[in-house]
Amino acid sequence: MTTSAGFESYRASPVDMRVITSDGQSIAAHSYVLASSSPVLERTIDAARRGWGAECTIRVLGVSADAVHAFIHFLYCSKVTPEEDEVVGAHGAQLLALAHAYRVGWLKRAAEAAVSARLTPDRAVDMLKLARLCDAPRLYLQCARLAAKDFAAVELSEGWRFARRHDAALELELLKLIEDADQRENRWARERAAQEACRQLGEAMTTLEHIFPGSSGAACATDGCSCRGLQLLMRHFSTCTKKTAPGGCARCKRVLQLFRLHASVCDRTDQTCRVPLCRNFKGKTQAEKADKTWRLLVKKVIRAKVMSSLANRKVPEVVSASWARHNGRAAKLR
Repeated sequence: MTTSAGFESYRASPVDMRVITSDGQSIAAHSYVLASSSPVLERTIDAARRGWGAECTIRVLGVSADAVHAFIHFLYCSKVTPEEDEVVGAHGAQLLALAHAYRVGWLKRAAEAAVSARLTPDRAVDMLKLARLCDAPRLYLQCARLAAKDFAAVELSEGWRFARRHDAALELELLKLIEDADQRENRWARERAAQEACRQLGEAMTTLEHIFPGSSGAACATDGCSCRGLQLLMRHFSTCTKKTAPGGCARCKRVLQLFRLHASVCDRTDQTCRVPLCRNFKGKTQAEKADKTWRLLVKKVIRAKVMSSLANRKVPEVVSASWARHNGRAAKLR
């Protein structure tokens, strides 16, 4: 690991403490640097010191000597430079444990980000347990997402096999996370499908107003217009003889539902709206209170129409220029 300028600035001053690693290595350090970086190290150094000006010795156990060297190096530097990202990645899990134990928040966040970026299925279970012990929510969420996405690969890992044999609580927690992820994905899929259906219904309402524009406009007669399909459906409805049959016509039933939905969202008066059966359905809606499901559908369709009109409106040139300047400044900052 390359020694940075932050480390070099302390070389001239004499060391007054030693850090002993698990394999017995001794690392010379300055007590005031370590104590100012971590409140836990400050208390540990004060307890280990045997007199004013005397050299003290503390032990940092449970991790490799290289990880302790990296930990002390970053305490001296007080930051992680882009050139040192590989060092954090090489000792990410051990640095995360040390930073959590000695309450070095900025180093803990850097180590958590490095471990999350380098996460693989064979380490997902081990890192999930580490994230739970070290209170690392970002890493915990990343492990849960990876397990839900590629559970077949996670099952082949040594961490999963160990959890199944010796840690039933961790196994149950991971299975519950995967189940929750599946349920959440299914719920999002249903919500996206419902939003798409409301968007299409909103477009159908707009198309009806395009086909039957009212007293202030003319009906659409363009062959290439997107309302062509609905026009054909209206022609079928006007000529279909199965509307009054016992079973009815499925296509005509859809047209009637569109007319009813239009009447629920239409804000025109009876004299200006030219959509067929609008007045009849408005009267029925006022006479018969619509059920809760229908009212909710009407609200969603109205919202979809408003959002569609906002998305399709032309942005003023002043606003476009302002957005361009803002995006340019943001790109330079990145």
